[in-house]
Amino acid sequence: MKRVTGIGGIFFKAKDATALQAWYKQHLGIDVQEWGGTAFNWTDDEGKPMAGTTIWSIASAQSDQFASSSAGFMVNYRVEDLYALVKVLREEGCNVLEKIDDSEYGKFAWVIDPEGNKIELWQPPVGQ
Repeated sequence: MKRVTGIGGIFFKAKDATALQAWYKQHLGIDVQEWGGTAFNWTDDEGKPMAGTTIWSIASAQSDQFASSSAGFMVNYRVEDLYALVKVLREEGCNVLEKIDDSEYGKFAWVIDPEGNKIELWQPPVGQ
């Protein structure tokens, strides 16, 4: 079974999220949307669109999005079979959070690594 197949998103906190979002938009040309981030659509070597995106987002330092971690970031990893991976991680003694979300955006689960960082596991919807 494959475990992680790629990075689905990078999320981090900022003391002044609005100002930092504006900085990235102005200086690096990232198309920051009102929700605080952007979706980078995947392309092949020739620039042709492929199925898949990577989300990039800045949240307020006060956000509880990464709870129960105190880290200022969270990485979202793409996986092929979320339920199978969660089962194996639990069997291996990993700190897998109980909640699993299943929505139109895909399936999500979370695990806390040995350093206390929250990691998001994401199985995209079929075709993405």
